[in-house]
Amino acid sequence: MTSSHKKPSRSFEPNGDLSVTLANGQVAHRDHIAQSQRLERKFYTVSPGVWCLVGNGLSNQTFVDAPDGIIAIDTGESIEEMRAAIKELRAVTTRPIVAVLYTHFHYVGGTRAVFEENPTAKIPIWGHEKIAFNRLRTTSEIAPAYGRGLVEQFAVTLPLDGEDGVVNVGLGQFYRDPAHAPHTYGFIAPENTFNSACSIRVAGLDIQVTPAPSDADDSVTYWFDSQKLCVNNLVWPVLFNIFAIRGEEYRDPQVMLRGLDHLLGLHSEHLAGAHGPPISGAEAIKDRVTKYRDSIQFLWDQTVRYTNRGMSSADLGATIRLPEQCDDDYLTSELYGVAEHHVRQIRSGIFGFFDGHEANLFPLSTQDHADRMIKGFSGKETVRAQTRQAIDSDDLRFAIELASWLAYGTDPITSDKQLLASALRLVAQRTPAANIRNWCLARARHLDGSFDATRFNTHRISKRQILSGPISSAVSILRVLLDPTRAEGIDTHIAFNFPQDQKTGLHIRNCVAVTTDGIGAANSVACDMAVWADILSGATTLSQAIAALALQIKGNKAQVLRALVCFDVVGLQS
Repeated sequence: MTSSHKKPSRSFEPNGDLSVTLANGQVAHRDHIAQSQRLERKFYTVSPGVWCLVGNGLSNQTFVDAPDGIIAIDTGESIEEMRAAIKELRAVTTRPIVAVLYTHFHYVGGTRAVFEENPTAKIPIWGHEKIAFNRLRTTSEIAPAYGRGLVEQFAVTLPLDGEDGVVNVGLGQFYRDPAHAPHTYGFIAPENTFNSACSIRVAGLDIQVTPAPSDADDSVTYWFDSQKLCVNNLVWPVLFNIFAIRGEEYRDPQVMLRGLDHLLGLHSEHLAGAHGPPISGAEAIKDRVTKYRDSIQFLWDQTVRYTNRGMSSADLGATIRLPEQCDDDYLTSELYGVAEHHVRQIRSGIFGFFDGHEANLFPLSTQDHADRMIKGFSGKETVRAQTRQAIDSDDLRFAIELASWLAYGTDPITSDKQLLASALRLVAQRTPAANIRNWCLARARHLDGSFDATRFNTHRISKRQILSGPISSAVSILRVLLDPTRAEGIDTHIAFNFPQDQKTGLHIRNCVAVTTDGIGAANSVACDMAVWADILSGATTLSQAIAALALQIKGNKAQVLRALVCFDVVGLQS
């Protein structure tokens, strides 16, 4: 089975002909470098009274001059980032910011900066009802994996210059721009929320709100009919990222297509997005967004077409190629993620992990597979020689496969990990996709010892995280930190009592920890929330808190202590 589209994969070039070395030493694909120009810091006047700041961070900040004052849309990743955006705004108007709108939960971390000009001002904040929940979700149970993915995808650990230096992160120049350090958290949850299409009146303007899930299920499209302005999180300055290499929930193209069809039906004259330069002109918007929309349908349709023919996930990635015309516009170019990953995610999103390939039904563990393959290749020296040959002949896919056996088999040595790092670094230098470059370099630097990323595999609970979330989550997070071998034979129900009659519970039984309301528990733990946060974050220990009379245990104390020591939390171990 072969595709009718013979265009070679855009994941990375087969050789280094298109790699460029910048003045500060970064080595990258020319198209990846060119994306930096589109993302340069610029305060755009989209139309009279509408401004959009691009290049201030990973996302844009948009401002609309309304009858009652300025509406700010999205607030970036930190107070410092939003503060910088407001400074740009003040160069064109002195009118106060009187309302804040969120397009989705990703870029809402700088809202407190809006109140700095007038701390007593009552500024309404609008957004989808799931925004606060989604913010909490990514900093609780799944925090280590989610955070590690962000670090790898967004070049957090890469240097600013040299061969591995950051060039851009696809949607912006940086994730957490160094110029905005220390990146102070300033999220404020919206008190005015919606979960369906509606009309709202903000600062004297009528705005239509339409839910439009894209990379977040709380994304919405705002339509300002009086300005013929659409503010959205659908149209990106790259081919839409159906698969996030950092790991995310499935982004269903079928759902997103409905959002794009609605956007096209608005006949906008001005389009401002969460990312990338604004677009003006009804015909230009119609033409470019239609092609953008159709590129996403193409990936879904062709994935289904070949899946119906029995094609496996890996073969889908090797077969399906976007049409040539997608390279003519950065909106449909693989400058962030890559199509071969997107089609595999679509297949998985529809049908699950098993793709019908016999070897994927009961695969060997990583180490067992590596050891058996090395043995089948007549030993490590043969594999090393073939890896080097594959690298020399620009067969980087095979080189990574071979080198991974050496790096993850039994007793890997430093030079074997460096061999895998070498292959990954070459891919990074030859891909136009920011996510691929950043991920490969982050992993290569960990493998060769340039940057030890081991700490990102640990569940680090911050005191702020505990204090800012609901009482139940401050205890329920322990569910994913339970060591089942330590919990064998334990059946203990513990109530956790915090001030202001706040109560929750945990029942450790059958090698799981079940969240309860604490009612009926024979044992209890009582303390201030700040004390509990100190224990979970490692600032103090359970025994120290007990000795200081800051925490009391009622019931069977020995039973409670035995239950709490089952969790992978240093503060509960003593």
